[in-house]
Amino acid sequence: MSQPHKYRYNTTTALIIIILVEILFWSIGYATYYYVTEEVSEFRFENEWALYLFMLIPFMLLLFFQAISWKNKAIKRFADKQLLPSIFGGYSTGKSLIKFILLRLSVSFLIIAMANPQYGENEKDVESKGIDIMLAIDVSNSMLAEDLSPGYSRLKISKLSIEKLIDKLHGDHIGIVVFAGSAYKHLPITPDYNVAKTFTQNVTTRMMSAQGTDIGLAIDECMTSFNFENGANKTIVVFSDGEDHEEQGIISAEKASELGVVVHTIGMGTTKGVPIPIYKNGKKTGNKKDENENTVLTKLNEENLINIANAGEGSYTRANGMSIGLEGLINQINTIEKSTLSSEKYTGYEDQFQPFLAIGLLLLLIELFMNEKRTQMVDKIKLFEEI
Repeated sequence: MSQPHKYRYNTTTALIIIILVEILFWSIGYATYYYVTEEVSEFRFENEWALYLFMLIPFMLLLFFQAISWKNKAIKRFADKQLLPSIFGGYSTGKSLIKFILLRLSVSFLIIAMANPQYGENEKDVESKGIDIMLAIDVSNSMLAEDLSPGYSRLKISKLSIEKLIDKLHGDHIGIVVFAGSAYKHLPITPDYNVAKTFTQNVTTRMMSAQGTDIGLAIDECMTSFNFENGANKTIVVFSDGEDHEEQGIISAEKASELGVVVHTIGMGTTKGVPIPIYKNGKKTGNKKDENENTVLTKLNEENLINIANAGEGSYTRANGMSIGLEGLINQINTIEKSTLSSEKYTGYEDQFQPFLAIGLLLLLIELFMNEKRTQMVDKIKLFEEI
């Protein structure tokens, strides 16, 4: 004689067991979460947002009961209950529950692994040592000349070189002044190199309405950016073609040197006169001309930049193609004694997601290879029989 309970899921018993499992899981889970987050100061979740994925669990429960309800109806339509024993071995409600619980626990452990529990060491005081560096970037129209490398303006090469320079810095603070006929503080001194790169990329010749090249004014603006009370050594690096029509650069460099600030200069361009291109909507439309319609030529004023560097007790470097000799400049900067610029408390955390990931994958593997077919051992267990 056939056993009707063999050919359908016992949803009542399944519901009771699932409720008991959920109560146990959430009680243990919440108690553990509260303890480690409130009582263990060295513990944290790196990706705490991932814990919101536990909101998927109720949907998993709903889908499970919808699935077994659908299977019960499908079996009922499939064949008469008198014929079922000859064509179908029957379901095991117990095995189905175990499969689901394994899947449910696997998802839970994988969510915890995704949140990445971390356990930290004791707090440490970490000091950042370096110097304050102000970069003065010439944005006069003459910096649009492409005499260093075809297709690359003096300004473009300056910006690329500054990004490479920033990559070589460690612990130093950096700021940016742009200048032409006037000077403007584009970026106050910051330890954030990513921000410095972004501000560098945004530098254009359109930033200054007053044309000309006033290096002295640029050095003065850099000096106002320094905090002379922090005790850190300071330096200014000027990127320019040196066509200084104001001739105040040497005087400003001397004043900076008297206050202990080293002034370096980078010569952008060649000593051969070249035209200054004019662009409209990103396209070259011609070359700059004077009032008599003669093409205006620009060339590197190397002597001026050398004199400014000497007055500022720094070094002069001449750009050569796409290279500006960063190694020499960096060596000069590194010879300056570094001071403590900031001190922060730091806690080193170690990832603990590995065991949760391993357990989650193991449970998922077991669930995949487990089937719901009834066996003789299952038939001996009366727990899941319909009452």
